[in-house]
Amino acid sequence: MAPGAMRTTARTPARTDTSAHAAALADVQPLSYWLDDPARPAAEPALTGDERCDLLVVGGGYSGLWSALIAKERDPGRDIVLIEGREAGWAASGRNGGFCAASLTHGFSNGLARWPGELHTLEELGARNLDAIEAAVARYSIDCDFERAGEIDVATEPYQLDELAELRDEAERLGFTGLELLDQDAVRAEVDSPTFVGGLLDRDGVAMLHPARLVWGLKRACLDLGVRIYENTRGLELARSGPGMAVRTPYGRVLARQVALGTNVFPSLVKRVRPYTVPVYDYALMTEQLTPEQLASIGWQNRQGLGDTANQFHYFRITPDRRILWGGYDAVYPYGGRLSAEHDHRPETYLKLASHFFRCFPQLEGVRFSHAWGGAIDTCTRFSAFFGTAYDGRVGYAAGYTGLGVGATRFGADVMLDLLSGERTERTALEMVRSKPLPFPPEPAAWAGIGLTKWSLARADERGGRRNLWLRTMDRFGLGFDS
Repeated sequence: MAPGAMRTTARTPARTDTSAHAAALADVQPLSYWLDDPARPAAEPALTGDERCDLLVVGGGYSGLWSALIAKERDPGRDIVLIEGREAGWAASGRNGGFCAASLTHGFSNGLARWPGELHTLEELGARNLDAIEAAVARYSIDCDFERAGEIDVATEPYQLDELAELRDEAERLGFTGLELLDQDAVRAEVDSPTFVGGLLDRDGVAMLHPARLVWGLKRACLDLGVRIYENTRGLELARSGPGMAVRTPYGRVLARQVALGTNVFPSLVKRVRPYTVPVYDYALMTEQLTPEQLASIGWQNRQGLGDTANQFHYFRITPDRRILWGGYDAVYPYGGRLSAEHDHRPETYLKLASHFFRCFPQLEGVRFSHAWGGAIDTCTRFSAFFGTAYDGRVGYAAGYTGLGVGATRFGADVMLDLLSGERTERTALEMVRSKPLPFPPEPAAWAGIGLTKWSLARADERGGRRNLWLRTMDRFGLGFDS
């Protein structure tokens, strides 16, 4: 849901005016700002009875909708059914920050650490994927405020600026010239916060958009092309059925030659995939509409996204109607990986986020928040998606986007369809596609390991980025939570 789930911002002061910050939450609505929209379409009817199709897509978020849409574009005659357990976009696809990044690897650093030999290809494929998203938005007239506004990784401590300079230099050494290092004056000329000491600007590699309207536009495009969509229809069980597959639903079943699973954070219908992901809950606030004077006080003239560059981090962006979304920092793992609506709201995190917001923008003291919400991200140990097939190639899956799925899910849909076709393509030849992350251990080891990692990351931020023995060991095994 967020553009990442595991990075911490600059230290908060020892004393904060918690009563004033709590007052800023007095009128907050506990739901996603993006989903609180009069343009929200009515749900399609649930499936009652049995269906047959060539391709069944399970999941009505970005992953599933892109899979259905691209499959129709590849073969207009293909008979496609999509089922969604609730309404399209109700989960992470309608609750994220709206950062649509070209990166397929959860950032340049993570890609360089894991797939240095194919990073050029991955970066090129990522750029082409973002271009394809922009083209689809235009082709299907999707009104989602899509804008190639870029993103600034903001340093709030001097050592972070040094790290950003090293990243820029490494990118340029490898032939990537699209990153611009900003000193304190330059970054504060873009967005003025007393906490900023510099930044790294990616002008073209990130688009900002309205995430829920992208979902609804993709849903409409699929319907217009003949995809049959059933909402409030959970996929309960997957099994072989003759030469194809059968998925049981509450009121019937779907028989399909092939199945594409876009369920991401929800337990996979292919049970052996489940240990590769865990849910992490992320939270966000949206301010009320700022006045022109309030906006001028922080000098935010463009629509680029921002994120600070420590371990557990904040991401923030401005909307076309002059609101600021402020999210991140707390990444909450529920014991046992249990998904529950009770985790969708966390008042103690909302208060923490409000406090951090006013530390970043003291000029905006007195501003109130209109919406507060949370939701689960599917994360894996390599922080970027993994892919595969099951049931002798009849079922394809992609999962593990770790908060950067707004753009990468379209690439994942292409990969799933390539794998289901059985053809070797530029995408399926990638080591990233052929390999898997390490699975998470069973409980209580997962709970203890994730908790120790979060504590260690916070300690690293307090100690100028110095990583303790636990984090260095994680790095050695390719599990470094640093992207």
